[in-house]
Amino acid sequence: MGDALDPKRKRLLYLSWRRGMRETDLLLGRFADRHLQGLSQDQLARYQKLLEIEDGLLLDWITRRSAPSSEHDSDVLRLLIDFHHPRQ
Repeated sequence: MGDALDPKRKRLLYLSWRRGMRETDLLLGRFADRHLQGLSQDQLARYQKLLEIEDGLLLDWITRRSAPSSEHDSDVLRLLIDFHHPRQ
């Protein structure tokens, strides 16, 4: 996937896999591998804002241990949560 990505997407992919907390790296990295290519520019901006969130808080949102703040509750966060908790 790496060669087909524009510089912004490559940077976001890199940041997704190298957060510092391994659990968050795995959740975000796998999501980024699958979805970054298909996100619009607006969605990429919302994803980038999510990457600015502290690991522990973001991990709690993704694993549904706590509800996201209204400021960060977006289509991208819901896509990220659904990616890790598919509905059956």
